[in-house]
Amino acid sequence: MNDRWLSVDEISEYLGVSKETIYRWLDKKKIPSHRVGKFWRFKTSEVDNWIINGSAASEAIDNRKVELVSEANL
Repeated sequence: MNDRWLSVDEISEYLGVSKETIYRWLDKKKIPSHRVGKFWRFKTSEVDNWIINGSAASEAIDNRKVELVSEANL
């Protein structure tokens, strides 16, 4: 099991989503994360399990809805 710790920049690249999406998930307490001082850190094994269990898919759908509404309001 890979227990590497990643930063916000690294986890956004790892998951292929924007940093804004990561921060949105953090605000909603959706993505498994740990606060280390003033920094957020993510264990790859926990994030991988989060994805495998399907929690990430529902968040991706919610985020896409937000993006579509934002685009419609332009």
